[in-house]
Amino acid sequence: MSRVAKNPISLPKGVETTIAGNAVTVKGSKGSLNLDLHNDVQIEKDGDVLRVSPRNESRAAVALAGTFRALVNNMVVGVSEGFQRRLLLQGVGYRAKAQGNTVNITVGYSHPIDYQLPEGVTAETPSQTEIVLSSSDKQKLGQVAAEIREFRPPEPYKGKGIRYADENVYRKEAKKK
Repeated sequence: MSRVAKNPISLPKGVETTIAGNAVTVKGSKGSLNLDLHNDVQIEKDGDVLRVSPRNESRAAVALAGTFRALVNNMVVGVSEGFQRRLLLQGVGYRAKAQGNTVNITVGYSHPIDYQLPEGVTAETPSQTEIVLSSSDKQKLGQVAAEIREFRPPEPYKGKGIRYADENVYRKEAKKK
């Protein structure tokens, strides 16, 4: 069996879980998330502990059990603590400003970009060159961060662009004469 799926998921205080057939709903202080389980995976609740296991011992079911255990754990962490992703803008004149559910980004194009945030994701700009995205849904947060980064990915010669705060951009040497 998957080593990931063997680990139980402990529910912190204030988090409620509802299991109805193949649907799992997790509610907490940061919101509510739903997930439909695969037919080869089952989940049981013992008090304040969730256990994910495969329905049969096929290789696919064992792999899916580990995957769905990680997804349910991310849901529990998301509704209790939430997730954050920091983006840094590096370049002359590159700046961002969050206004409500819109992020205004200026990254060297002839026009500023107004990125509309989806429901459940919030943004704040502590400085002009930093965007902090937060959400309870880890997948949606990562998708939004990737879409914002795609406007101007970091280039390897000068390092200009939008990068994740924990990203290392490998620099290349310029052309020699």
